Amino acid sequence: MTGWIDHAPEAARLYLDGRAPDEIECIVSDLPGIARGKAMPASKFARQTRFFLPRTIFHQTITGVWARVPVPEAKIEPDMILTPDYATATAAPWTADRTLQVIHDMELQEGGPVPAAPRNVLKRVIAAYAELGMTPVVAPEMEFYLVARNTDPAKEIEPMIGRTGRAAAARQAYSLSAVDEYGPVIDDIYDFAEAQGFEIDGITQEGGAGQLEINLRHGNPVKLADEVFFFKRLIREAALRHGCFATFMAKPIEREPGSSMHIHHSVLDADGRNIFAGPDGEETDAFRHFIGGLQHHLPSAAALLAPYVNSYRRYVKDFAAPVNLEWGRDNRTAGLRVPVSDPQARRVENRIGGMDCNPYLGIAASLACGLLGLIESREPQPECKGDAYDSDMGVPRGLFDALEIFDAAGSLQSLLSPEFSKVYSVVKRTEYDEYLQVISPWEREHLLINV
Repeated sequence: MTGWIDHAPEAARLYLDGRAPDEIECIVSDLPGIARGKAMPASKFARQTRFFLPRTIFHQTITGVWARVPVPEAKIEPDMILTPDYATATAAPWTADRTLQVIHDMELQEGGPVPAAPRNVLKRVIAAYAELGMTPVVAPEMEFYLVARNTDPAKEIEPMIGRTGRAAAARQAYSLSAVDEYGPVIDDIYDFAEAQGFEIDGITQEGGAGQLEINLRHGNPVKLADEVFFFKRLIREAALRHGCFATFMAKPIEREPGSSMHIHHSVLDADGRNIFAGPDGEETDAFRHFIGGLQHHLPSAAALLAPYVNSYRRYVKDFAAPVNLEWGRDNRTAGLRVPVSDPQARRVENRIGGMDCNPYLGIAASLACGLLGLIESREPQPECKGDAYDSDMGVPRGLFDALEIFDAAGSLQSLLSPEFSKVYSVVKRTEYDEYLQVISPWEREHLLINV
């Protein structure tokens, strides 16, 4: 085995087992987090060092409509240069042949990163930490539902049927019997993850009917965002093998809890020490300022952490989702939770983001808010020691409001990239206008003959 494959991770080489791959998928993440790119024979991939895609793929809404973004490339659709990041090479174990996926770096033809590319946005935030001698560390938690096949958008989403022949039950959080109901799907998730070289920290049943959570080990933010990006596809493929769908919608089923992507953060100094813990294990100024930054700036970042109209259906009081920006130690009613840990593992958990967010943008936005707090030495509000659901709403109530706040957030947009922020806002507003063209069953039921 020679050439570029020698630079691939060990898991990819073990998957090939000394054989040549048949096909390579050259992929990038678009704004919603969908894998875009090209598939080609491995022999052709081996002969090329770069590839091309139009920069305007970042102008597409979730429905595939092209937003009219007021930037020069919108008129002529120039190509960007894609260069393989061989460290991301991983198996696609659900395919019939030996296929590898490779995430690509995205650069402008004149040089420099493509500003609107979500992976580049995250790298830009990490570089801002590095300029101050700091390294952020994250650990994402992924919640999702396994649901019955649904090919009719007018039909309500229903839980999948488990091995007992009954629909998956709700209100069974942490039940191992509930997890066993969809054991074959989970077995494939484990097998696919092992083939791809991903380490799962644990799988638990959540409170919804057919709702699961997968925790990942802490580490480099780009690497973890890559894994979440890969995991979404992996989980969907495992579900399809067993006659069901996996969905990462924030609120797929009425009267059931929503699905979140909680993000745990810590920050290391140049010597690898956690800046949230002092010499004697005490909580530091940096710890407080990071929380203060999240509290102050997260409303401006909500449009990235809750990117769809459906996202805001998750923010319902007393329904297993935070609706506030309170912080508390070991307090799951607070939007910002400090888990129980040793001082050197001290971290802050952001519970605001939905699982429907693009993992690169969700992690970038959360880290950016914390970094702004560190730069501004922003003090947090007093700790919430009771039921934070009694607090005022701390997040916007809908996507339009969230976009209005995002558009006015100069410091956040400067950190993420002004050009990205412009593209993102126009795309999401286009998407919102598309949504307004659809009349819902609620409107037909209550307005048709009553108003």
